[in-house]
Amino acid sequence: MNKKHTIIHVILTGGIGSRLWPLSRKSRPKQYLEIFEGKSLFELTVERNSDIADKVIVVGNVDNCHLSRKILEKSNTDYLDIVESTPRNTAAAIAFAAFAADPDAILIVTPMDHIIEKKELYDVAVTEAIEKAADGYIVTFGIVPTKPETGYGYIEYKGENVLSFREKPNLVTAKAFIAKKNFLWNSGMFCFKASVLLDELKAFQPKVYKKAKKAWEHNQNGKLDLELSLDIPSISVDYAVMERSKKIKVIPSQFLWSDLGSFESVYDYLVSKGHPVDENGNMTIGTQNYTAFIGLKNTILIATDNANLVLQKEYSQDVKDLYNELEVEKPELLE
Repeated sequence: MNKKHTIIHVILTGGIGSRLWPLSRKSRPKQYLEIFEGKSLFELTVERNSDIADKVIVVGNVDNCHLSRKILEKSNTDYLDIVESTPRNTAAAIAFAAFAADPDAILIVTPMDHIIEKKELYDVAVTEAIEKAADGYIVTFGIVPTKPETGYGYIEYKGENVLSFREKPNLVTAKAFIAKKNFLWNSGMFCFKASVLLDELKAFQPKVYKKAKKAWEHNQNGKLDLELSLDIPSISVDYAVMERSKKIKVIPSQFLWSDLGSFESVYDYLVSKGHPVDENGNMTIGTQNYTAFIGLKNTILIATDNANLVLQKEYSQDVKDLYNELEVEKPELLE
């Protein structure tokens, strides 16, 4: 492991997990649900990188920062808390962390809602990424796909070079990507020197850079001003930097990865951990009550105190549409 530079683990905690409603609510998004062998995704993310990073920076928002603090304090993790007053997408969130770091520090940026297994392979990939970052590259982690997944973005690559980034495809396109064998799932994880990322952001999105810098310079103990934040264009780091920079490298990674962004991926994870299903692949989550499924296959019942959801796992991506409807018709069920 290259220790010439300070290694900072940056955890992005935005997002509400709308595709995991009714388990995931605004008051307790999916990353804080302790349903993964008694731990939350946020806690697993902190643990996974604790032996790699020298410091931790958490970029969260006013609605969930207290949940992050509770977990970090329980694990005695030393961290810097950056609290966004309003979401401004990942370009700004990552810029705040880079402004807070020493210019030569190497940042490993991870979302907090991933399941990663085969940690020895993860550590190999991170070590390689740190070495490339030390040489001035911006590194993205691509996951070798195991199936034609429509819920992930893709990276077209050759060797360590990125040829293109692709949005979430339909099933036909996803199958074509898999057949070509030079596409990776886009994990949304990055590694770079703080100064390199900021230089590229300044070059490609000067307004984001300027407005994010101003908001950071006026922070109060890590809390960002609402009025200054609203001035920052809301742009993803993929669009702002990754799709434009000539300094991007990709590491094709073999560790097991899922963003658990849908009940289908949660179902697959729980099955791998021995969660019971009946002979037709039906599963219950959130209830110990006897439940019978008649004439149904691969169906999931998700039970909570004030809402239940029944769906076939193949339709998991459609939960977000239901969530959007509830925002208008029954917003109290989202809290």
